[in-house]
Amino acid sequence: MSLQFVVDGLLTGSMIGLGAIGVTLTYSILRFSNFAHGDFMAWGTYATLAVVSAIGATFGKVAPIAPLSFGWPLLVALVVGMAFTALLALLLDKVLFSRLRAQGQAIIVVMASFGASMALRSLLEFTFSSRPTYFSRAIQIAMPVGFGIRITPDQIALLLLTIVLVLGVHLLMTRTQIGRAMQALSQNAALARIVGIDVAGVVRVTWILGAALA
Repeated sequence: MSLQFVVDGLLTGSMIGLGAIGVTLTYSILRFSNFAHGDFMAWGTYATLAVVSAIGATFGKVAPIAPLSFGWPLLVALVVGMAFTALLALLLDKVLFSRLRAQGQAIIVVMASFGASMALRSLLEFTFSSRPTYFSRAIQIAMPVGFGIRITPDQIALLLLTIVLVLGVHLLMTRTQIGRAMQALSQNAALARIVGIDVAGVVRVTWILGAALA
């Protein structure tokens, strides 16, 4: 089997893996399948694109960071996009999910997330239209790195960023107090409350982390 297929699989996994972590956190800790998570990803992408466009309109064309195809505006926009998506998730939880979770019926929350997904998708299309848009139209030529593998600098950056973020989430979950509290809540919510864990705070961190990774 060609190693190129392995690399292509890793790159594809890198693009969807961080979003999958968010879905997993929501399901394991909040106990429901969040159909709106994909729309969090879409809103985060468009928020990032909007910031990049705003920076471009303010500062003009910014030279890329060689050998990448993008410059510092995208790095700034990524942080803003993550913050925006986290705030969107917290708002949706405050307005909708937290009230339904209090009723103790997970199926109601799941169906509500499906409705929220359709609402967010329609609002996104209304705000940004359904026409395709791009961060950059620059074409990168994949460079050979040995063993029959060809990869672009942007793809290398994506793979490295994913590794760093996944490792960061692992360390957060296993080496920090909030991570252990999240694990305790996922295993037994009632017992977590009895031992004094701030359940509301853990829920907020779960939404922030899951949505930001989207």
